[in-house]
Amino acid sequence: MSSGRNRGIFDGLPIPADKSYLREGLSRIDESWATARFDSLPHVVHILTSRDREGEVQFLKEQSDLIEDVVDEVVHAYHHGFNKAIQNYSQILRLFSESAESISTLKVDMAEARKLLGSRNKQLHQLWYRSLTLRHILSFLDQIEGVAKVPSRIEKLVAEKQLYAAVQLHVQSMLLLEREGLQVVGALQDVRSELTKLRGVLFYKILEELHGHLYNKGEYSSSTLNMLDGDDIPTTAIGGVVSGQSLSRRTRSMKGESNFGAGSSLLSSVDEGSSFDGHDEESSAADGRTKDSRSSLRDIPAWLSSASPDEFLEAIKKSEAPLAVKYLRTLVECLCMLGKVAAAGAIICQRLRPTIHDVISTEIKVYSERTTKARLTQGAKPDLCSSKGFLEGSKWLKHKNKNGSSLNGTQQIVSPISPLMTPTGQAQHAASELLASVLNSIIHILENHFIVGELLETKSLAHGDSINTPKAASAAEVNCNPDSESSQVTGGYSVTFSLSVVQSECQQLICEILRATPEAATADAAVQTARLANKTPVKEKRDGSEGLSFAFRITDTSVSVQNEAQGWKRGANAHQEGYGTGSVLPDLGIYLAASVYRPVLEFTDKLRSLLPEKFSQTGNDGLLAFLENFLKDHFLPAIFVDYRKCVQQAISTPAAFRPRVQATSVYSPLVEKGRPVLQGLLAVDFLAKEVLGWAQLMPKYASELVEYVRTFLERTYERCRTSYMEVVLERQSYMLLGRSDMENLIRLDPASALLENASDEQNLGSNVLNAETLEIEMQISDLLWSLRPIKQENLIHDDQKLILLASLSDSLEYLADSIERLGESFVRPTSLDDKSRNHHHHTRSSSAIPKSLATLSNEYRKLAIDCLKVLRLEMQLVTIFHMQEMTNREYLEDQDADEPDDFIVSLTSLITCRDEEMAPFISELKRNYIFGGISSVAANASIKALAEIKSINLLGVQQICRNSIALEQALAAIPSMDSDAIQQRLERVRTYYELLNLPFEALRAYMSEHEYLFSSKEYTTLLKVSVPGREIPRDA
Repeated sequence: MSSGRNRGIFDGLPIPADKSYLREGLSRIDESWATARFDSLPHVVHILTSRDREGEVQFLKEQSDLIEDVVDEVVHAYHHGFNKAIQNYSQILRLFSESAESISTLKVDMAEARKLLGSRNKQLHQLWYRSLTLRHILSFLDQIEGVAKVPSRIEKLVAEKQLYAAVQLHVQSMLLLEREGLQVVGALQDVRSELTKLRGVLFYKILEELHGHLYNKGEYSSSTLNMLDGDDIPTTAIGGVVSGQSLSRRTRSMKGESNFGAGSSLLSSVDEGSSFDGHDEESSAADGRTKDSRSSLRDIPAWLSSASPDEFLEAIKKSEAPLAVKYLRTLVECLCMLGKVAAAGAIICQRLRPTIHDVISTEIKVYSERTTKARLTQGAKPDLCSSKGFLEGSKWLKHKNKNGSSLNGTQQIVSPISPLMTPTGQAQHAASELLASVLNSIIHILENHFIVGELLETKSLAHGDSINTPKAASAAEVNCNPDSESSQVTGGYSVTFSLSVVQSECQQLICEILRATPEAATADAAVQTARLANKTPVKEKRDGSEGLSFAFRITDTSVSVQNEAQGWKRGANAHQEGYGTGSVLPDLGIYLAASVYRPVLEFTDKLRSLLPEKFSQTGNDGLLAFLENFLKDHFLPAIFVDYRKCVQQAISTPAAFRPRVQATSVYSPLVEKGRPVLQGLLAVDFLAKEVLGWAQLMPKYASELVEYVRTFLERTYERCRTSYMEVVLERQSYMLLGRSDMENLIRLDPASALLENASDEQNLGSNVLNAETLEIEMQISDLLWSLRPIKQENLIHDDQKLILLASLSDSLEYLADSIERLGESFVRPTSLDDKSRNHHHHTRSSSAIPKSLATLSNEYRKLAIDCLKVLRLEMQLVTIFHMQEMTNREYLEDQDADEPDDFIVSLTSLITCRDEEMAPFISELKRNYIFGGISSVAANASIKALAEIKSINLLGVQQICRNSIALEQALAAIPSMDSDAIQQRLERVRTYYELLNLPFEALRAYMSEHEYLFSSKEYTTLLKVSVPGREIPRDA
C-alpha cells in the first residue's frame, strides 16, 4: 500500500481535526479499492485462501465502517450548500417561466403601439421641431446672459493683472456679438458699447505695462526679478487653466499665427447646442477635462494663471526664455489680439525720446546721491584715480625738491588743462564712471526694445495689416517714411527707430559733458530722428537686411579752445534742457572726450551682441562713429594745438635752459629728490607723459598721440641743439670734436666707448690701464699738444656755460630714459583695420618701443654724450693751455720748491671750482669721465715739455715733481675718480724727471733695464736737456 498516494487522494475531504483517526484510517486503505474499475475477485480469493478468514472479514468490516464515518462527515459538511444550490435552481426555473410569459405579453403590446404610432406620425414631427426651437431659444438666452456679465469679468481680470485672460474674454465676446442671432438684439447694444470702451481701457492698460517693462520699471522687469530669489519668481503651478467661461464640446480653436502661438486661438465659435454661461452638466464636464489635463501642464507664469489654454500658452510654457522676456511677449500678443499694434507703436515712438531723457537724468541723480553718500561716509574727498604704466611718472608733481621749490605749480603753468582734467584726474574718472553707469542702464532698456521691436516686425511681415484695425494702421499717426510697409503696420516703431533715438539721446548727453554746441538744438528731435530712421528701401527690409541708418542732431561743431580753458564753452543756442551733468562732474569740456571713449566702446560691443542677427552686419555703431569722428576732427587737433603751444612756451622762456640749484646740494638721480633737470625739458617730459596719458584712455588713437609726442620732442630736441650750439659754437673743443682723426681716437678711447654703450653707468668708472689704453691716451695727448699755442678766447671760459652743458647732458639723458619708458608702456590697437570695426578691443603691446620714439631717444642720448665729450675735451684743452707755460721758462731754481707753479695752482683751482659747480648737475661717474682725461694729458704734456725746456737743475726737477703732486692731489679729491690710475700716470712724470738727477752711466743702465717704460724719443730728450753738473759724452 502506498500511503503517500492515498494521502494525496483523500487530503481534500472535510474531516474535523478532533477525528484525525479517520484520516489515519483512510491512509491505510489500499489504493486498489479506489480504482475506477474495481475488481473484487482478488479480494475474495485472498480471503478464501487466508488462514484467518474471520479476521480478514472483520478487517474489511472495520474499513467499511471507517469509510461510512468519513462519508457521514462529508455529507454533514456539504449539506447546507447542497440545499442552497437546489433552492437557486428552483428559483431560476421560476424566473425563466415568468420571463417567457412577460415577453409574450410585450410582443402583443408592441404590436398594438406600432399600430398607434403609425396613425399619429405628423403630430410627433411637429412636437420634435418645437422642442428644437425651444432648446435654441434657451441657448440664445444663456448667451445673452453670459455676454452681459463679460464687462464686469473683464474689469475683475484687469484688476488682478490677468491681462491676457481679459483680452481672451474680450475677443471672444466680440466675436459672439458679431454672430447673426445676436446682432439684432437691442439689449446688447449697451454691452457692445461697453466692450468697445473696454477695448480702449485694455489697450492703455497693456500699453502702460509695456512701457514700464520696456524701461525696467515693471513688476516682471529684469531689474526687479534680479532682486528676488529663484523661489520667489511669480509663477503658479496649476493642474488646469481656470477659464473665464466654460466652453462647449464643439468649441474649436483657430490655429496660431505666430511662432509663439497666436492670440487668435482664443477666438471661439459656439454652436447652437452650446451655452455661453454654461450649465451644471457642462461645468462638470469642464472640471473633468481640467483634471485630465493636470498631468500635462507645467508651471506657468502667474499673469497667465487665468488664461484659457491655447497655442501661445503652450509656447510660453515650453519656452526657456527669462520671465521678463515672456512677459514682454505676452503684452505684444495682447496688442496683436486687440489689433492695436500700430497705435501702440506710435505712442511708444512718441514717448521714447522723453522717457530716455528722464532715464538718463534719473541715473545721473542716483549717481550724484551715491557719490555724495560715499564721500560723507569716508569723511574726505575721494582720491584721484591713478593709472599704472607710463602715467606713474607724473607723481613727482606731488613732491617738493630739496631746494624747497614746489613742482606742483609747474603742472598748472605748463599743462593746458587743470589737474581735474588730466588723464588721471578726478573729472575723467567721474565722467567715465557716470557715462558707464548711464550706458549700462540704456543697454538693458535697448535689450527690451529689441525684443519687442523684433516681435512686432516678425508679426507685421507675416500678417501685415491683419494685426491692426483699419483705422489703427493709418500712417498719419506717426512721422515716418510712407514707403516702409513694416513701419506703417507697427506705427513707425522698429529696432532701427529705437536704436537711433536712444543713441541720439546718448550723443546729446555726451555733447553736454563735452560742452558741445549743437546747431540743430531747437529742431524737433523726435520727428527728425524718426525721419532718419526709415530710409532703407522696402525690398531691403523684406529680406531682413535692413540697415541702421543713424544721424545726429549735431551736424557741425566749432572749436574754441584757449590755452588755459577746459574745452568748448556752451553757446547761446545750446539746448536748454540738459541732464544735470554739471552738478555731478567736477568739470566739463572737450578734454573729457577721452574718458567718454571707453564706455562708448564697451556700449557698442554690448549693443552688437544684443542686436538680432539680421542687424549684425549693418551700421549699428552710430554713437561710436560720432565719438570717433569727434575725437579725430576736434579732440586730437585740440590736443595737438594746445600742447604744441605749451611745449613752445616751455622751451622758449628765459628760465627754460637756466640751471637752478643750490651750490651746496648733492646730485640725486630722482626728480622727486631734487634732480636738477632743466625746467624746459622737465615741462616737456611732463607734457609728453600727459599726451600719452590720453592714449591710455583711447588706445585706438595711440599712434596719432605718439606722433604728436614725437613732433613735440623733435621741436624740443631742436631747441636743445640750439642751446648746445650757442655754448660750443666757434670753440676749439667743438671744432676738434668734428675732426675725423679726433673722432676716431675718441671712438677708440675705452672711456668714450663705455660712455656711448653705457646702459650701466658703473662701467664708466672701470677704466683699467693697459697697453692699448695708454696708447690711445698717448695719441690723444699728442694731438692736443700739437694744437699749441692754445688761446683762452678759443676755450669756454664762462663756467655757467659749462654748467649748462653738464645740466643739459643730464637733462637730455633723463628725457631719453623717460622716452624709452614711455615707449615700453606704449599701447597700440590689436587690429590695424580699424575701419572694419570687427575688433574694438585693445591690448598692451610688447615692450618694443615705437621706432619714432626709439630714434628720438637715441638722438637725445647722442646729444647728451656730445655735451660730455665737449666737457671732457674742454678740460683737456684747459690742461694743455696751462701746461704749455712749462715751455716758456727755465727751471734753474735756487731754492727748494715749497709751492707749485702759478699755472699749476691756477689749473688745480679751476678743476676744483668746476667740479664743485658741476657736482649738483651731473652724476659722480660722469664727472669722472669729464675730469678723467686731465691726468693723462697733464702727464704727457709734462713729459713733452722737457724737450722745449732750455735748462733745468735739480731744484727745477723738484719743482716739476711738486707740480705733479699738486695736480694729483687736486684730481684725487674729485669723488669717484680712480686715484690709483691718476697716481700711476703722474708718478710716471716724476720718475721721468728724476732720471735727470742720475749720472750718465746710471741713466744708461736704467735705460737698459727699463727699455719700454719710456719711448726712445723721450730717453733721447733726457740726454739732450742741459742739466748743470751732469756730463754727457758726445757720442751718447
